[in-house]
Amino acid sequence: MLIDLAGLTFCDSTGIAVLIAARNRALAARADIALVAVPDRVRRVFKIVGLDQVFPTYSTVPEAEAAWTPPPAAR
Repeated sequence: MLIDLAGLTFCDSTGIAVLIAARNRALAARADIALVAVPDRVRRVFKIVGLDQVFPTYSTVPEAEAAWTPPPAAR
């Protein structure tokens, strides 16, 4: 799943908690989440709290789609 944050101007602890909860649900469903077009101001906040280590980020949707690899088949 790609989350386009291009229009985001502010992200506080509530927004961070929502992203972490979404990631946990995605992981439980064996899915991934990547962030796209994270504004510089928000990127700095994500770096401070360590989200830059949790979520892959891409400048554009096509860049994210090009980097995507399908998960291995469930056995």
